[in-house]
Amino acid sequence: MPLSLQARLPRITEDLLRAVNEPGEALAPAAFAIAGVEYPALDAGPYLHRLERMGEAAAGRLQRHTGPQASIATLNAYLYEELGFSGNREHYDDPRNSFLNEVFDRRIGIPISLAIVYLEIGRRAGLRLEGVNFPGHFLVRAPSDPAAADDDLIIDPFHSGALLSEVDCRQLLRQHVGDEAAFDRGLLATATRQQIVVRMLVNLKRLYVRMRSFPQARAIADLLLAVDPSALAELRDRGLLAYHMEDFAAALKDLETYLRLMPRSDAAEVEALSSVESDDEDEPASESAQIWEHVKTLRRRVAGFN
Repeated sequence: MPLSLQARLPRITEDLLRAVNEPGEALAPAAFAIAGVEYPALDAGPYLHRLERMGEAAAGRLQRHTGPQASIATLNAYLYEELGFSGNREHYDDPRNSFLNEVFDRRIGIPISLAIVYLEIGRRAGLRLEGVNFPGHFLVRAPSDPAAADDDLIIDPFHSGALLSEVDCRQLLRQHVGDEAAFDRGLLATATRQQIVVRMLVNLKRLYVRMRSFPQARAIADLLLAVDPSALAELRDRGLLAYHMEDFAAALKDLETYLRLMPRSDAAEVEALSSVESDDEDEPASESAQIWEHVKTLRRRVAGFN
């Protein structure tokens, strides 16, 4: 009988942490570790071998071109015309778009999964490329040569490697965040490997919650906390997911820890709530108050089991 997700999770966590902490910039091992949540029998070896072959093929094509824009145009032609990768506009929320094995098999994905393909193949071909954790839409940068007067190239892997100007980035920000969003060049800062992995996991958790796939969402919250133990919001979310799954003892542990570690101003509110009950049912409850109500309910439930 196949192992349950909960039984497999320690191995997935171990593989993910090893991939995040290994030297270099490789992203594929971490992405394949995450895919293990959905695909228990996944063997990353053949995919990594395929990546190497693609990188070699891209390098051969790049030998015939010089200059950053020509190199990016050549890589784009290889990835999007020859290999057929594309952004999945019709079914953006299909979870398969987030798993690197599916992206390679189906040649379709979302911005961050296509960016990983772009980065992994482009770097193997000899290009200097970086991830950009842009709000709402992950991007890639080809840094300019410090000795040259050229600007960095900002690349959109979801839209066939289109080059974006600052005006384009401003429009993209308004499209994904809203008209009130203020553009800042800091939004184009280089993303670390940990930041990229966290973003992949957050995207997946939202999808699983939307699908009401709570065991998978809880597993992703576990992975998020393993990668970033200081992510207090993930501790809260894991507790709420455990509550949904009626694992009351685990939910109580996470939510009590969340309340204990939350910012001092919020903690003071919780302390006040613990000693004074509000009779105003019309007043919208703050997040702290809602979590405190969950904790009180959980304490009663857990006490009833003992």
